[in-house]
Amino acid sequence: MAKSFNELKQFLLKEKEKHDFEKAVRTVYSRPKNKLTQTVKKAKHQAPSGLECFKDEYRTYSVKETNDYIQGTSYFENYQAMQGQDSYE
Repeated sequence: MAKSFNELKQFLLKEKEKHDFEKAVRTVYSRPKNKLTQTVKKAKHQAPSGLECFKDEYRTYSVKETNDYIQGTSYFENYQAMQGQDSYE
């Protein structure tokens, strides 16, 4: 009888572990899944494209002024000189 009691005890412990695991899995998968997505949708207006610093009317220099400045630097001259050397065709 002692052997069957220990076997029954082990069987019940395994079943309890299995039941607890299944309960944990059910708990995890029953949580709302779209909470982050809904939060991101609500914060859409705060995206970088919606910030004032990226609008043309708030820029300190116009696009033309920026291009003129860049074309006058040594970086741009080196870029132009090296353009033909990096051709991998």
